[in-house]
Amino acid sequence: MKKLTLIFISILLFVIPACKNAEKATVTDFSKDNNYMEMAVLYHQQSAEIKALYYQSFRLARLMFEQDLLNASVAKKRAVVVDIDETMLNNSPYQAKCVLENISYPSQWDEWCNKGIAEALPGTLDFLNYVASNSAEVFYVSNRMEDQRQGTLKNLKEKGFPFADNEHLMLKTVSTNKEIYRQQIAGKYHISLLIGDNLSDFISGFDKQPAGTREYKVDSLRSEFGKRFIILPNAMYGDWESALYQYNYKRTEKQKDSCRKAGLKSF
Repeated sequence: MKKLTLIFISILLFVIPACKNAEKATVTDFSKDNNYMEMAVLYHQQSAEIKALYYQSFRLARLMFEQDLLNASVAKKRAVVVDIDETMLNNSPYQAKCVLENISYPSQWDEWCNKGIAEALPGTLDFLNYVASNSAEVFYVSNRMEDQRQGTLKNLKEKGFPFADNEHLMLKTVSTNKEIYRQQIAGKYHISLLIGDNLSDFISGFDKQPAGTREYKVDSLRSEFGKRFIILPNAMYGDWESALYQYNYKRTEKQKDSCRKAGLKSF
């Protein structure tokens, strides 16, 4: 009997730690891990191609703005409406911090915005100063929060952006829907161009929509892109990612990983 008891105890001593390790491995395998963002951030920071894309986009924006200037029927003063993040200002250092320190928005986002040190993206200043030189105004419509206003204005002013003042900076209050601001601007100005990195920067109807609906709506608006809408590249974050998770960021890391993999199309 003693022998059987000793054998049973030996088995328990072996099995219990193994179960604990298995449980720990399961948790660790799907604990928070931002490494999936690494290549997108590197592309934004290290590729010459991303710089070329910005120059190309703002060259196209200038051509379309010049074409709009030829429209003599426009009675209102002209305006260009732009997003800020990944449109005018480069926030990739914040995204890099998320990868390196394994944090997620909104952690330390306030700190980053209020530092006011983001660099201007390629082509932005040349284009907006050209707009200003042709008697048009620039409005910055962003989903940054009101408590980030001071840091945002400091950043825009120090980098040399025109119209960097409270009148031309419209920030998020309650809703992320920017249509209310676009309508306010359109009431007084002729909007020559809208520029952004997210589809909701251009027109209502994209917010909280499934990926398929977003694609269908883009197809229906294809004549506007490169004409009145100038969209900029952002593989680091955006509604395109939110749509993968059905806009539910409360999903577990395992669930979000499954959503990302489910979105891949192989052969």
